[in-house]
Amino acid sequence: MADELGQSPKNWTETQVSNWLRSIGVNEKYTKKLFEEEVDGEILLTLDEDFLKKKICMKLGPAHLIIKKRDELLNSQQKSQEKKKPDRANKTELEQKNGQKSVQRQVAGEAPSAQVHVGDLEERQTKEDCKPRPFDQEGVDYIYVKHRVLQPESGAFNLIHPCHEFKSLTVAVTLDNTRLRAKFAKEVLKFATGCMNIRSNGTIHFGVMDSREDTGYMHGEVIGIPVKDMDIYVDALDYIERSFSSDAEHVRQCVRPPRFVEVMDRESTEKMYVVEVDIVPSISIVKSKWYAVRLPNFNELANKVQFEKESILRRVGSKTEPVLDKDLSEFIQRVKDRDAQREEAERNQFHNAPLFSQDLGRKLTMLMTSGKKFIENDKWLIFVTNKFKPDDLCHIDWLLNMKLFCVFDFDPESKVSGLCNRYLQHHAANMHSLQSYRMSSDTSIKEFTSNLHLFEQTSWIFCNGRSDFKGNDTPCEEMTWIKTKITLLRESVSSICKHILPKGAFQVIFLLTSPVEKPLLHTFYEFFTDMEGHEDIICICESENNFLRWQSFAEGSCGTQTVNNFSVVGMKMSHVNATVQNVQPVKACTSKQLPVFVKGICLLETNKEEEMASLEILTVNHCDETTEHFISEEKANVEQQFFRGGRVTWLNFWLAEHKHVGEVIERDAYEDVSKLLKNAVKYNAEQTPVKSISIYHHPGSGGSTVARQVLWKNRKDLRCAVVKPSYSAAVVAQHAVDLREYEEKDPQRCLPVLLLIEDSDKEYLDDLRNQLEVAINSKQIQYGTLCFILLGCSRSYDPERRCKESPLQNVSVTHKLSAKEKRMFVGKRKVLEEQYEHQFILTFVLMSEEFTEDYVQQFVKHLLQDIDHQSAVTRLIHYVALLNSYVPNSFISQSHCEALLALKMSMERFHQYEFERQLSDQAKLVFFHLRDEKTYIKSIRIIHPLVAKEILQQLLGSQQTHSGLAMKLLCENVLFEHRFGKEEYLSFLRALLIRRSRISKGDKCDSFFSPLIEHVCKNEKPDKAIELLKEAFKRFHDDPFFAQQLARLHYKYEMFEEAEHWAETAARQLPNNSYILDTKGQVYKKWFQAKCKAIDNDSKPNTAKNTADAVKTALKAMQCFQDCERAATADTENINNSGYFAEAEVGCNLLKLIFSLQLFANGARGHGECLKYLCSDYIPEELKDDWEPFHDRLKKLYKTVEDALEWISGDLSYFQTDTGVDEDEIHLSPEGNINNPLKWLANISSEFGRYFSDASSAAFLQTGQSTATNLTPIQKRMVIYRLGGGNVTSILSKLREEKGAVDTLNKILSLYPSNPLKSKFDQRDIVNYTLASITLNCLSPMALKVPSLKVLQDLCRQFPTDKKKCLPSSLFLLTLLFWPEDKDTNLERENKYEVVQSAVQHMEKGYWTKMKDIPPRKRRLYTHFFLGSGNGLDKFIHKRKLKGLVKVTSLSEKRMQWFSGEVWKNPEIAKLLKRVSGWTDDGVVYLEGPEKQKFRIMPLHLPSLPHSNENITFYLGFTFRGPVAYNIVVNK
Repeated sequence: MADELGQSPKNWTETQVSNWLRSIGVNEKYTKKLFEEEVDGEILLTLDEDFLKKKICMKLGPAHLIIKKRDELLNSQQKSQEKKKPDRANKTELEQKNGQKSVQRQVAGEAPSAQVHVGDLEERQTKEDCKPRPFDQEGVDYIYVKHRVLQPESGAFNLIHPCHEFKSLTVAVTLDNTRLRAKFAKEVLKFATGCMNIRSNGTIHFGVMDSREDTGYMHGEVIGIPVKDMDIYVDALDYIERSFSSDAEHVRQCVRPPRFVEVMDRESTEKMYVVEVDIVPSISIVKSKWYAVRLPNFNELANKVQFEKESILRRVGSKTEPVLDKDLSEFIQRVKDRDAQREEAERNQFHNAPLFSQDLGRKLTMLMTSGKKFIENDKWLIFVTNKFKPDDLCHIDWLLNMKLFCVFDFDPESKVSGLCNRYLQHHAANMHSLQSYRMSSDTSIKEFTSNLHLFEQTSWIFCNGRSDFKGNDTPCEEMTWIKTKITLLRESVSSICKHILPKGAFQVIFLLTSPVEKPLLHTFYEFFTDMEGHEDIICICESENNFLRWQSFAEGSCGTQTVNNFSVVGMKMSHVNATVQNVQPVKACTSKQLPVFVKGICLLETNKEEEMASLEILTVNHCDETTEHFISEEKANVEQQFFRGGRVTWLNFWLAEHKHVGEVIERDAYEDVSKLLKNAVKYNAEQTPVKSISIYHHPGSGGSTVARQVLWKNRKDLRCAVVKPSYSAAVVAQHAVDLREYEEKDPQRCLPVLLLIEDSDKEYLDDLRNQLEVAINSKQIQYGTLCFILLGCSRSYDPERRCKESPLQNVSVTHKLSAKEKRMFVGKRKVLEEQYEHQFILTFVLMSEEFTEDYVQQFVKHLLQDIDHQSAVTRLIHYVALLNSYVPNSFISQSHCEALLALKMSMERFHQYEFERQLSDQAKLVFFHLRDEKTYIKSIRIIHPLVAKEILQQLLGSQQTHSGLAMKLLCENVLFEHRFGKEEYLSFLRALLIRRSRISKGDKCDSFFSPLIEHVCKNEKPDKAIELLKEAFKRFHDDPFFAQQLARLHYKYEMFEEAEHWAETAARQLPNNSYILDTKGQVYKKWFQAKCKAIDNDSKPNTAKNTADAVKTALKAMQCFQDCERAATADTENINNSGYFAEAEVGCNLLKLIFSLQLFANGARGHGECLKYLCSDYIPEELKDDWEPFHDRLKKLYKTVEDALEWISGDLSYFQTDTGVDEDEIHLSPEGNINNPLKWLANISSEFGRYFSDASSAAFLQTGQSTATNLTPIQKRMVIYRLGGGNVTSILSKLREEKGAVDTLNKILSLYPSNPLKSKFDQRDIVNYTLASITLNCLSPMALKVPSLKVLQDLCRQFPTDKKKCLPSSLFLLTLLFWPEDKDTNLERENKYEVVQSAVQHMEKGYWTKMKDIPPRKRRLYTHFFLGSGNGLDKFIHKRKLKGLVKVTSLSEKRMQWFSGEVWKNPEIAKLLKRVSGWTDDGVVYLEGPEKQKFRIMPLHLPSLPHSNENITFYLGFTFRGPVAYNIVVNK
């Protein structure tokens, strides 16, 4: 495998690791898990069995296999490498024989020289070089990094540059102090004597490897030594006096004390040092002298330090050698020459060229602006800093004016007295520790950023604890930090650089304001590594000494020149402050203003604004902070961006308002919205606190521009804000309330808040309205006060229809221009064409042409004339056009685009792609560059959806297909596996293949599959759609929702075996997902229907044998739907009732098949025979064998279907059926929608009753006889079912029927005994009889069949005394029938209230079981009856009767009248209903009447509830939750 990949396992990607795991037979689920955990080759080498078992939850067997196979692979590679080594060894021997141990370069005879070992050349390329500590300088804070290599430098040219000698001292440091001192002294004095005698400066380094003595290391490699006691090394120089017989004082002056330079090791926490001694033989000390030394040496035999024979030493090349007797005379004679050279060198040292002053201001400006004229807001900033000086804190305005993503702060006091403290005075920030950035494997990037509130407010990361924090985050010293926190730092930086922000979307600024410590250096290394280079790193440091330590570390990573290029050193903070502010597009620390109720303004503090993170607040003086310089330079770009198709910005309006550019056209819709808004803000004592206005617009027609125009023009009179996407309604509501009350004295007297909500569904708007009303209610705002106006702006393919639905609330914006608009667009186009080239105003031109089909076709045809169909850029245009055509608001991140285009470009690791330069002319024209307002991540889309569709059409032509292109996109590995923006990209891919169209979401129609799949099925072949989904299933790691789509697609085209396979595949992975189980049931349901159709088409009579297969399939379907019901019941967050509907439907179809058997086809006799089979133990001989597996389940069929119908009826009784709640977009949608569930239930109940009622029952129905004495109880019950009296909902739906309902109800009641009190009814029969009586009375109060209220009350007393055993419908009837009447005595009234309150108590429990955790607004309680002013049964007024009195045409307006309470002003309704009395106590409504126990009544419309404790009256409604209060009015 490794050979195939052609590289070491260490360099494998996650995909290559996955391929290797598959090749050794590891289970796919473990392979998938390791891929998701981003295990690449380097991580693979570190895994152990314990990690695989605990973290990956792997079984022992596969864990052992992976480790064993990995080790085998590594061993085989090692052996193969060892086989190659002898060649290298032989070569080295040959070199040694030829005396080529090293290549030496000597200059000026005996002068010192550098030595470069030939064997080191290859290895040196893999290790980083570093510079030695600055020679003989005091107070220098320097650092070495382990394994970096010191380059030996020659001091031959001027004797001032020091020569170097390296000693590892690794053995000596393990010895005792005496031996160590002697060894150290010997090496120092030997080197010092050599340097002094040739008059050269020098440094001897201990802890640096010399390849001659230390095999396995490079020459000059920094390793470091442990220093337990520094005094040992300092005291070692006391040997000077004993080693030199004379001139010891001179030697003392030339030999500097030892310097201890710390060695930084990223892999270890042990403190190591390089010990260095500088030799400075100043001419004033050594002139005319030469030095002989007796070197100390520890004699092991004598066990003491002894001194060697005195010798004169000198440096020869890189060695220190004794002067031989034969050379002594010449050496002494040349002392004067050496003195002269030294004197000359020292003199020249002080006559260097004057210091050159860098233009630091320009350098800082260029680094901050990336060479542009201004700092653009297209990058997030990450600051890394340490302790700030108090003086510097006064000069941070530049920093306050920037968009900070996070700050890595190494100052534990920062929040108390440092930078954080100062920042919080102006901005909001979230305090985090490094631990906060630890991302668990099951957390998505979206969840992670949301949890930490990244992109909303600055994340302040305390990297070394926080002194004011009571939690467990204490500061620690360097080495403890490295032991405990370096891993957390690594994870934090990795999370940001590899998952959250793509390369190029952020800049890291190291602000070094105090001495640099190791943790800060580690931080640089982590950023440098994870950012793959230095391009977006800047270092700002005032102190050159502080910078030196930083520089010594950074140079090893990227070289001296590079470090100097990205560093600004020596600039005071006050100068930095002034310089950076000069290139910022807005003025620093400007004040923002909001309008107030008393017509003045107040200041909006930035930190308070940032706390309302879910709102983009539009201020009175918005954009006034823009600098004049920025306006003059950028106004043309801002205007072009808009007219080319970009979303309008506040700056567009501001520039137009201040006449810097031409006006933004006001479309007719702007005037329409303005009128609605004007009417909304007019005072009206009856108005609701939250009003809604909706703009529906064709995609790309300027709806968003109209909406923002409305906000801009009203910003001085209302408080205006745009709701940012991805925030919950609860959070937005809280922030909206905060904005409304900001700096206002009285919550009752505040300006309304105008909130713009873009591209959200009705459900979200309803939720937001609900949350705002709850908030207003809790604040006790007076009813009639307008608090919020919700301006919704949503795309729609039929805006005019939406407008007609509710003309007082909705406004439409289309591509079609009115005559007035055409004139404005033509005039504006002429002006723009004089100013700009055609390509810069493309979208405006298309808009002025109304996006007519011909114009768009010609435009695209002209555009694509000379396009290179084979280029990578054209491939990219294909992909973007495909996504934009089928997925609303889709895009591809620029990071993904660069990854794709990189296939055709250089793959250098640090190559910065100039993205736009790589695009073709066509791409430059059609691509619009977006920038996420939250993350600043750049992306691209086609300038308009209609243009995208036309490009796709023309580029593909007749030769290529949509499915082929989608397949290519799916298989484009570089896009699929690209890390940045991965979640978003994959969500668009999923939507392309799974997302179904919904009219409620603004789509053209409701579709059964995604529009792409529908297109492929219609215009290509279903097989192509199947191939596409199969590939997606594989690409998305066997995603069960793709398996679900495959099952649906297969059964649509009657490929049932394959459909069964895919449904089971999905259900195996998600066995408790009710929607997937529903799909599985649908497969069998459709299969059963197909089998029934085949049986019907066959001319043979139906027998048990030829129908057995169909019966088996039907029973399978019913079992699946029962599983679906169980899963739906257990799911507390979603509602899925489809299992019950489908089960009842399949049950009735199965009954139809059974009754069609030849055996049961013999008229009444056959029908009776079938009923006997289904309802008793009897089994006809003809069925015994062939249906043997089914008998038990078929005999339960009656009960099964009846229970399903009863459940549906019960559910429909609780909740409104006409609210049109939207389904989830992608996979949580039932297979088939029941458009009119009440009608469906009535029809299927009638059909069910027909099968179980026999011939005599049919005769009763046909003749219309009023008596049914000859029918058995079971037959009567079935006839009742057949007539629609079998369940609560079917009975109540009779009130909707215009014809025949009275006759039907009379028939139903005639089937019950004439004296029901003496009959033994079960609970269900009592409920049905009673409700049928009440319903008939509502339709025909004079009907003879209707029993009195007293009879029905007595009948309902037969309900179980234990209310837990009562059906919800039984409890409902108790609240209805036992509601006290005016004529009742006190005792009777109290007894009735007791019955009602006991029933309500149990109804509440049943209601919450039904509701689960679903918000009440999603399942609105349905009120069946109101308490009227009549007596007996006449006091029950059905809601239908009231609805008939509401004189409006459209459904939405009717709903609005009920919602706003307008209906109660209708005098006819007021005459019908009876007001009851009560009071409110702390927001709770109580009914006046009961004496034993207070009766709490739920108010259905919260805003009408008074906030103070008041006496009230209200209308009473009856629901399955209990009585509710409508139209609460305070008694005057």
